[in-house]
Amino acid sequence: MRIAKASQARLAARLTKSQKEFFELSASLSGFKSLSDFVIHSTQQVATRIVEQHSPILATEQDKKLFFNTLINSSKPNKSLKEAARQYQKQVSAR
Repeated sequence: MRIAKASQARLAARLTKSQKEFFELSASLSGFKSLSDFVIHSTQQVATRIVEQHSPILATEQDKKLFFNTLINSSKPNKSLKEAARQYQKQVSAR
C-alpha cells in the first residue's frame, strides 16, 4: 500500500542577518527543531487569527459572492439610500 505524499510548496524570504539570528533564537527558546518549523508555526497562527477576524464579515462563500457581485455590478443609489446617507451625514456632523 502506498501513502500519498502531501503536496508541498516552497516559500522564500529575504531578511537581515540580525532578523535571522533573532528568529533562530526565538525558535530555539520555543523548542522548535528548526527555524522553518518555527516560521511555519508562527505564520500559521497569525494567518489563522487574521482570517478568523475577517470571517464573520463574509462568513459563507455565498456571502462573498453576493458582496463582490454587488460591488462590481452596483447600480445608482435610489432615493431611500440617498436619504439615509443625508441623515447619516447630519448625525455625524452634529457630533
